Amino acid sequence: MTAELLAGSGRVFIDTNVLVYIYDNDEPHKQQVASRALAEVGAERVVLSAQVLNEFVVTVTRKLARPLDDARAREAVEVLGQLEVVPVDAALVAAGVVRSQRSQLALWDALVVEAARRAGCTVLLTEDLHAGTDFDGVRVVNPFAR
Repeated sequence: MTAELLAGSGRVFIDTNVLVYIYDNDEPHKQQVASRALAEVGAERVVLSAQVLNEFVVTVTRKLARPLDDARAREAVEVLGQLEVVPVDAALVAAGVVRSQRSQLALWDALVVEAARRAGCTVLLTEDLHAGTDFDGVRVVNPFAR
């Protein structure tokens, strides 16, 4: 990923997969790319959601080949929780349902898009959605695309 992809962007929403790769020692290339992407964005522009934090904990403690122990996962959440975190409430879920139907997305992906929109993000870093797609002002960027 290059800084040019983020040049001129405002706030940047980080999806679960990008955060997970930072802690996945079995994916060193993606770990490096994800870490560099976060550094390029800068903590003051990063936005997450409570959903992303929930998914992160489940993934890093249960789905990695070498999962984090509970203490390490809690430490990671404490660090990530210092960033801006969009809460998941009934209004966000309702917007996610509409987005899911309108954009043919899984509800979980639609909730991420709507959380990014709610926070005023212009970029969504993820490998789970089609890079270049624009969801009403939120542009999808895959930091792992070559």
